[in-house]
Amino acid sequence: MSAEAADPGAPLRRRSRPRIDLRRLGRVALLGPVSRDRLPDAIGHVAEAHRAHHPDADLTILRRAYVLAESSHRGQTRKSGEPYITHPLAVTLILAELGAETTTLTASLLHDTVEDTEVTLDQVREQFGAEVCYLVDGVTKLEKVDYGAAAEPETFRKMLVATGNDVRVMSIKLADRLHNMRTLGVMRPEKQARIAKVTRDVLIPLAERLGVQALKTELEDLVFAILHPEEYEHTRALITDAAGRADAPLETIADNVRHTLRDAGINAEVLIRPRHFVSVHRIRGKRGELRGTDFGRLLVLVAEDADCYAVLGELHTCFTPVISEFKDFIAAPKFNLYQSLHTAVVGPQGAVAEILIRTHRMHKVAEAGVVALGNPYAQDHATVQQAESSDERADPTRPGWLSRLLDWQESATDPDTFWTTLRDDLAQDREITVFRTDGGTLGLPAGASCVDAAYAQYGDRAHTAIGARVNGRLATLSTVLSDGDTVQPLLAQDTASGPSPDWLDHVRTPAARIAITGWFADHPDEAKPGPETVDAGKSGPTEPVPPERDAQAAAAPTRTRSGPRSTGVVVDGAGAPVRLAGCCTPVPPDELTGFVVRGGAVTVHRRTCPAVAAMQEIGRAPVGAGWADADGGESDAGCRVTLVAESFGRPRLLADLTEAIATAEAAIVSATVEPPSEQRVRHTYTLQLPDAAGLPALMRAMREVAGVYDVSRAQHPTPAG
Repeated sequence: MSAEAADPGAPLRRRSRPRIDLRRLGRVALLGPVSRDRLPDAIGHVAEAHRAHHPDADLTILRRAYVLAESSHRGQTRKSGEPYITHPLAVTLILAELGAETTTLTASLLHDTVEDTEVTLDQVREQFGAEVCYLVDGVTKLEKVDYGAAAEPETFRKMLVATGNDVRVMSIKLADRLHNMRTLGVMRPEKQARIAKVTRDVLIPLAERLGVQALKTELEDLVFAILHPEEYEHTRALITDAAGRADAPLETIADNVRHTLRDAGINAEVLIRPRHFVSVHRIRGKRGELRGTDFGRLLVLVAEDADCYAVLGELHTCFTPVISEFKDFIAAPKFNLYQSLHTAVVGPQGAVAEILIRTHRMHKVAEAGVVALGNPYAQDHATVQQAESSDERADPTRPGWLSRLLDWQESATDPDTFWTTLRDDLAQDREITVFRTDGGTLGLPAGASCVDAAYAQYGDRAHTAIGARVNGRLATLSTVLSDGDTVQPLLAQDTASGPSPDWLDHVRTPAARIAITGWFADHPDEAKPGPETVDAGKSGPTEPVPPERDAQAAAAPTRTRSGPRSTGVVVDGAGAPVRLAGCCTPVPPDELTGFVVRGGAVTVHRRTCPAVAAMQEIGRAPVGAGWADADGGESDAGCRVTLVAESFGRPRLLADLTEAIATAEAAIVSATVEPPSEQRVRHTYTLQLPDAAGLPALMRAMREVAGVYDVSRAQHPTPAG
């Protein structure tokens, strides 16, 4: 260690070195080997980075935290052979570069002391206060000795609950994982892959939701390098080659933009912002061949919000704009605090450059998210005392998605259920806002239905829901909501009625799913007809089923032909109408199973459909079902199936997909295209095929369309087309 590191109590020296750029360091780590030397001057780098954002910060507490961390970790080494103290120092440096305030940096220096040394939480509280103690406790892992295989999911549950009270807990965890990912090369390949997958499924979505783009993008690149090494190496070669070219079209356009804004009297800073590895990879998947301007975007930084629109006006006046690329995230910020204007213009020789326009403050928040907010919990002394006495803290930064997550996690007592549900919840990367008729709002994931809105507004009272009004018009509970809709769930007067099992086909929020499955777990013998039948993606009020008809459906062990001829399905039971489930759209030769739903009908699913397991978990007895021709019956011509195509967005993609469908002689019954998310587009088609045997060839043809990376059978209902 340096002399300063050996004597942490010595005054911290400010040196005339350039500020450390977190993105640059991360990019260097990916593009070439990184020296494993100890951090120079130990705590000195942290102090300089901190003072760059907080010039008046008192560094005394940081020195004391370093003394405790260094002495308690003394003698410990990382798997790379470095002294262990280099890890908390590196984590703290990451947060300091993002602009974290002193309390966060203090807790970051101490974040492993309670977990890995003899230091106790009581000691941390006594020496550094309750706030630092809370942050350290929030990121301290639970012992495998006590929790076994459940240690990892329960640790994440603990951290998320702590994050609900203080978002700085997750900031420290994200910086901790980033440094661990940077140094993951010393681990066994299988352990690298396991850690990378958890990072991809849980921590990267959390970084996105908290708006910490600087950490999110580097984590994405590090995961990409581990899980997809060949694609990563190819992308790396493309970036290296582009960096070495003399002709740089972005430089030319940037110079033109600078001159344009200077002539207009607008004071602006114009920078070239290189794309990270995953972004370049997505662009290549979208366009096939990369253009010179695809390796970066222009960033225009101004002082005031009004200047952003002034810049936009000048650019659209002096250049040819690509109107489809314009997005206004200033007037309508993203749910993770992000604000910016996005546009694209055509430069010399037809080169298209994407441009981001934002204020310096917006840029800081775009990079650091909640970390850039400083200490959002700064309150007067009386309020702090009151908060400490009630052991609760008001969090002005808690977003809607975090509140929903904290609500449903209380009901997911089983660690496996929590872990699976958490990953599914975080995979929903877009949010919508719907309005209640009383003037309130509900934040829901994209694709949420009226069922989700009912449970979000009424909790367990939503068990009695019978329908909804959407934008003033009656709608079924399966109706998928759009951003800005006004929704009014309608509840039955009979408070003893319960949900329909088919509601599970329509929910997207974990809280609603857990509430519904919990109700059926508490009512395993519930067979009374309810207020609604949900079938093939549609729901609506129906008449109660007479008990004698219910008994008929459960009787008759022989299999007879039931239901409309168009289904081509026979079930065990006499006279019951048969419907094909909209969640999985079974076609021959899929193996089938059915369930009696309210109204006496039998809904038939593929045996591999997730709804089958959900039905069986709540005690619903399956009904035998099969295709008519399998029993010697008359088979109907044709079949209906719902396919989901995942693709990278590009011009003419929709036309090429529909052409591939038409060439396979399939008729499009309905189609939906979700708005692009991070350059990815999801298409859902309900198709009528002349023969089920043609389904594999159709799916192959759709996969061969440029930009399409996956085609699968639908597992969830889709909005009616």
